[in-house]
Amino acid sequence: MRPRRQPRQPKDQGKTIVRGIVVESLPATTFRVRLEKGEEILAYLSGKMRIHYIKILPGDTVTLELSEDGARGRITRRM
Repeated sequence: MRPRRQPRQPKDQGKTIVRGIVVESLPATTFRVRLEKGEEILAYLSGKMRIHYIKILPGDTVTLELSEDGARGRITRRM
């Protein structure tokens, strides 16, 4: 008999979603973003936003998914 598989976790489980304002555009689609709390982090553009050529400029309000340590983020939506 085959061993049982572990149940899959939902993709968005454990991710913190926050809003922020883009402060600076850096090379390789990375950005410096100021969060609502006041701290600044490095964030990169999600794959879907790259595919659809969605442009991000300094001053744009964006939605981010933070990493577990909270030092980096992925931009998932431009408001």
